[in-house]
Amino acid sequence: MAINVDTVYKTVLLILNNEQRGYMTPDEFNKIGSQVQRQIFEAYFEDLNQQLRIPQSDMEYSDRVAITDEKIAEFKTENNQAIAEKTIGGTNPFTTPSELYRLGSITYEPNTSTYKEIQRVGRAEIYNIRKAPLTAPTTNYPIYLYEDNKALVYPQTIVDPLHVKMQYVKKPSEIRWGYYIGGLGQYINDPTVFGSSLLNNGGILNSYSGLGTTGVLGSYNNLSYTGGSGTGLVIDAVVTSTSEVTFTVNVAGSGYVIGDQIIIGAGELGTNSTAVTITLVESNFNIGSTYGSTNFELHNSERTEVILRILLYSGIVIRDPSIIQVAAQKIQQEEVNEKS
Repeated sequence: MAINVDTVYKTVLLILNNEQRGYMTPDEFNKIGSQVQRQIFEAYFEDLNQQLRIPQSDMEYSDRVAITDEKIAEFKTENNQAIAEKTIGGTNPFTTPSELYRLGSITYEPNTSTYKEIQRVGRAEIYNIRKAPLTAPTTNYPIYLYEDNKALVYPQTIVDPLHVKMQYVKKPSEIRWGYYIGGLGQYINDPTVFGSSLLNNGGILNSYSGLGTTGVLGSYNNLSYTGGSGTGLVIDAVVTSTSEVTFTVNVAGSGYVIGDQIIIGAGELGTNSTAVTITLVESNFNIGSTYGSTNFELHNSERTEVILRILLYSGIVIRDPSIIQVAAQKIQQEEVNEKS
């Protein structure tokens, strides 16, 4: 249950602009927002540890241990070899997924009916366990040593990462308020979910001059084309003169890469118009532009906390002590109410 990044940014701007306190650019907001999200996220584990030492209410929705664990649950996941950031590497030792923040448990699952939790041991224990006949690890009772972001599993006959499952808490993604420039030079939010290899939805593919033959003025939708390594791309065009045309992305599709050549068929831009080749460049993709948004991954109940903490940092950026003071007081009061 994510927090909408556009809602947070517009709320922050509204508060800052209400009394002409200043302005926060999208780039500043993205950096500060990512820092705030990480700060709140990392506090969950200390909060949980603190609440475990305090008697809890048995009333529904008021158990603070359960509430904190529910917030952490937004980030609990398991590895998946089909997703890059969730991939386990190596053949033993196994490298943990790149998105991992804290490792929970590891299981050995050689088939659909066998599930063995692998016991975690320390460096001092592993030697004695391995050399004792009665405690030596087997595929029924495997153990692992976790060091340097790698899990060394015993027995070492376990080598297939598809048979090893890691359950863990992942790191929160960097937030991103994606945008494009409007006709008046204003920032307009692009709500499309950010993907580094995703074409900019609504973005200009190319402004092409010199068709070399007559193009009929007007708008053309869903052009026919060939080429490209992806699928699903829908291209529109506007011919502004007999030799000038602007191509835009109507539907981004997927699977396209930098360097792909998209060939618009002859006759697509009016009678006798010739074929046009568009070569995709980095700026056509989210990774090379400002397009694409990433929401806050925190629990929705953290929305107020997120806004207050961003305001706290914004006071530092625009050097306004009054914003810092008010935001800090409200954050402190919320923390007292939650933990007392």
